This record gives sequence, C-alpha cells and structure tokens, in this order.
Amino acid sequence: MSRLTHVRSGPYAPPVPGHELTAVSADGARVHVEVHGPEHAPAVVLVHGWTCSTAFWAAQVRALSDTYRVIAYDLRGHGRSEAPLEPAGYSTRALADDLEAVLAATLAPGEPAVLAGHSMGAMTLLAAADRPGVREHAAAVLLCSTGSSRLVAESTVVPLRAGPLRTRITHRVLGARAPLGPVTPLAMRVLRYGTMGAGSPRERVEACARIVHACPRVVRYRWAHVLGELHLDAGVGELTAPTAVLAGAVDRLTPVVHARRIADALPHCVGLTELTGVGHMTPIEAPEAVTDRIAELAEAYVVPQGARGHQGQQHQGQQREREDA
Repeated sequence: MSRLTHVRSGPYAPPVPGHELTAVSADGARVHVEVHGPEHAPAVVLVHGWTCSTAFWAAQVRALSDTYRVIAYDLRGHGRSEAPLEPAGYSTRALADDLEAVLAATLAPGEPAVLAGHSMGAMTLLAAADRPGVREHAAAVLLCSTGSSRLVAESTVVPLRAGPLRTRITHRVLGARAPLGPVTPLAMRVLRYGTMGAGSPRERVEACARIVHACPRVVRYRWAHVLGELHLDAGVGELTAPTAVLAGAVDRLTPVVHARRIADALPHCVGLTELTGVGHMTPIEAPEAVTDRIAELAEAYVVPQGARGHQGQQHQGQQREREDA
C-alpha cells in the first residue's frame, strides 16, 4: 500500500548511477540524466515511456553497463525531471528538444550511440528524427512497443469492437484525471490487464505498477492528451539510421499493427521482432530480449570494428521474426 516510486530489491530495482547531471532544454526545462558504466565505453541512450522513469530500464542498465556507457533520462514531468507548469510545455516538439539537450550534455560531438526508446520514448525518437543534434549521434535505433499515429483508435484496452464508441471510451480511460492511488493487488491486476501479458509474473507487474503509480496525475493526463492527437508518421520516414522494431504480440496499448506499419515505412529497417505472449511493457516483461537487441545494435553499429565480437554482424534489409519471451 506504500507510495514507493520503484521496487527496492531484485533485478528491477534501479542500480545506482555512476553520476547524475541536469540537461537544460530549449525552453529552460531541467531534465534529470543518469549515466552508468565505463566513462569511455560505447554509448547507449535509453528513453522511457509515458508514466514511467529511468527506473523502468533497471534490467537493461544492469545488464549493459559492464560493457557500455548507458545514459538514461526522465522525460519532462516524469521521475526527477521538471514538470512544465503550462499545457504548452507538453508536446512532441518539447520531447525532441529534451532529447537533443540530453545528447549534447552527455556525448562528445559526433559520438555515435544506440538510441533505444520505449512507447513515448520511441515516439520521442520519431519526433526528433530530423533534428541535426540527433542525427549526429544516432548510429542505430531501437523502437520498442510504440506507434506513430491513431493510438487511441487502435488501442484494444477497452474490450469493444473497433469504432467511434470504443475510441471515445478509450480516450476517456487513458486521459482520466483521477489519481491512480496506492499500489494494491487490485491495482496490479488492472495494470496487468491493460499493459502486460496475462502470464507476467507478479514481481514484474509490481515493478511496473510502482513506477506508473508514481507519475504525477497532472503529468499523466496532459501527456495522454498529446498521445491522443499524435501524428508522427512523417518522423518514421525521417529516421534514416539503421532501426530495429520490437513489439509484444499481445500489446493492448500499442497493438502490433503499429510495429508492422512502422517497420514497413522505415528507410532502413534492420528487423521486426514480435514477442509471443508479451504486452506493452517489453523492457520489464521480456528484459533479455530487449537487452539483447540493444547489444546487437551496439556491437554492429557503435563498437569499433576491431573490437567487435563474433556476433557483430550488419543486418541488411528488413527481416521479420517471432520469438518466445
């Protein structure tokens, strides 16, 4: 019944960062950034989704930070980043501004990195796809559990036939202004239904619930409004770096149709992975699959040629695969 912002022990408890800093965005918003791993190692940048925080990437940070310099930051209004006071501070343009500010604050000029985003974090990468400050650093990209438009219309969180009625109800559910309250067994069952696969273990559900319930109510519904009007299809075409797409096959928030559409439209897709039995919260539901995909991209596109292991192969063209979580 407590208000913990994340679990305190186990594989989903966030590791202590090597150091922290604050990036200042174009409108002056202060963005909290955490850096893990060796100072001069190849870089990976992690961008979490709606209602989450850097804690969402705990499993990936723990697994990758022995080899890579892992940079994670809280989206504006989330975690320890400053929340805009006015609705105008909530926009895809602001998300792109924040990403540029974080990259400028943490990477050397021209330094390559893998940029991995989940849900709204992946939408951030789409919103910033044409930004010079992003293209300068994006050696490869991973888009997890995301969409570029029609999020409310295609969500299956509300168990009704697709149509105007379901869209209206979904809009009200996702944009509700009521507080989420404490994390209870009932709250975890609701969260599992809406955002995770039916077989997700309790510890993974609790890890997600602690993070989601810690998101401030105003931040949650203001970003819900932005997501409800999302139009980032053009950003898919602007994402010219080698890009992998990963999705849960039973995702209700961003059903797999979004991932397939994005993979088809990307200029340089290097694979679509659909995880059987997995819902929307892929980095926590299927941590090894997400971590492995990030590491594969890093080894193929960021690690210097002479330092690559036997698995560092370029992935050419678009491939589709299905995996068991």
